[in-house]
Amino acid sequence: MEAREQLRILDQIGGGFSFAGKIREIHKSPLTAKGIDILQINMGRLCNLTCRHCHVEAGPHRTEIMERPVLAKCLEILHAFPISTIDITGGAPEMNPHLEWFITEAARLNRRLIVRSNLTVLFEEPYRHFIDVFTRNKVEIVTSLPDHLAAKSDRQRGSGVFRKVIAALHELNVRGYGMPDSGLCIDIVHNPVGAYLPGPQVALAHEYRERLFAEQGIRFNQLFCLTNLPIGRYLEYLIESDNFEDYISALCHSFNPAAVDNVMCLTTLSVGWNGSLYDCDFNQMLGLTVNHGAPDNIMDFDIEKLRNREIVINNHCYGCVAGSGSSCQGATTGV
Repeated sequence: MEAREQLRILDQIGGGFSFAGKIREIHKSPLTAKGIDILQINMGRLCNLTCRHCHVEAGPHRTEIMERPVLAKCLEILHAFPISTIDITGGAPEMNPHLEWFITEAARLNRRLIVRSNLTVLFEEPYRHFIDVFTRNKVEIVTSLPDHLAAKSDRQRGSGVFRKVIAALHELNVRGYGMPDSGLCIDIVHNPVGAYLPGPQVALAHEYRERLFAEQGIRFNQLFCLTNLPIGRYLEYLIESDNFEDYISALCHSFNPAAVDNVMCLTTLSVGWNGSLYDCDFNQMLGLTVNHGAPDNIMDFDIEKLRNREIVINNHCYGCVAGSGSSCQGATTGV
């Protein structure tokens, strides 16, 4: 579904449920960035999987790939400014031909270096060596595992994906990932398999840890709960399953004012595959570039204008402030 059509559907959520109106009501408008602590870099939309919940709408047919000049500009900015976290995402980042070079260069900066990998791509011959690349450069790996049960997880990600992810986790554990005092972190993202919000992150982390070790012999570091936002393929699923109105209602009625103070866009800058700049990865998929006077391309980077920018919002933002709050780093409040 094109971004324009997604925005048209989201704009129909009006009246008392407008997100812009809601944050005005609680005197937290406009949302303004607090700085840039995370540079999130989308390496492209090419992926070996076609997950039904994917807000990126990534897949084997996509051709968008971040080119080396854009990545070189990212490195230039990271050298110049003390941005603490480099967060690499996709698609499947491993399918970008410049990833190994970029990781090698980025690792020299001694920042927190994250790669969001579906892990299944590591079983495809051109990409198997990335296990060595990640280990050598102490990359923190974040992977999606919607459920600790194979049937539920495969319902969202595709038949056989759970088995491959578990096999990859086994190999990473052997390398030291997830092991105490190894310095090698492997984190898991849980997002609901269906039209409902995630449960409490602490309880789910305990359940995943117990079940995955007892049933699969797997160890991991952190579990992040992520609310499915009503965009991309997940929006299509909600409409096709006649769950859109109920899900939007659940998001709106679960609005948590405390979560507004911790939304990830306040400290994150998202770089699109073509260098365009966004307040978050979700805005990126809706084509909502940074605005309000801040430069909208990495080639025109201006730290002063970007770290104090006003955030671009829309009704999908309810997903980040529902319940315990949601971000690429998991829940944002203890509620």
